[in-house]
Amino acid sequence: MKKTYWLLLLLLTIPVIESKAQALYAAQNGTVSFFSDAPLEDIEAKSTKAQSIINLSTREIAVKIPIKSFVFENSLMQEHFNENYLESDKFPFATFKGKINENIDLTKEGTYDVSASGKMNIHGVERDQTIKGKLQVLAGKMALDADFTVLLADYKIEIPTLVFQKIAEKIAVKSQFTLLPYVKQ
Repeated sequence: MKKTYWLLLLLLTIPVIESKAQALYAAQNGTVSFFSDAPLEDIEAKSTKAQSIINLSTREIAVKIPIKSFVFENSLMQEHFNENYLESDKFPFATFKGKINENIDLTKEGTYDVSASGKMNIHGVERDQTIKGKLQVLAGKMALDADFTVLLADYKIEIPTLVFQKIAEKIAVKSQFTLLPYVKQ
């Protein structure tokens, strides 16, 4: 009798484990770019190494971006960005961990306006942030696009007065992720 009970319990558990595994969608090569519109100079950079994961069951989302992966048109700007402003050796990643606010069924195909609230960490400073975006579910994958603004002062990123006219205090950020079902290696 006990063997039958444990076997039945095991068989009932296996589909649950499999469905939870299917509830994860991940992106390894997301694109995140930013643009600084300042009076004397526009600055932009792009990373194609951003990672993201969404748990459909809990609506949790996480994003991790290696700071050194941002590429600038001007290599001197890239050097200053990493060494002087973001201090990427000390703070190698920017992260966001949060939860999608809307209670929608993300397993159904469609395009959804979504927002996620959580903690963003840049330059070692963690702050509450809500990010709005579009999530498209189609053919077994997801496309997530989001645009938001980062205030440098919020993350203690100091701009020397010498270059104050070259770097905006508000940075426009755009992100694009194609998420596929996560398969544990």
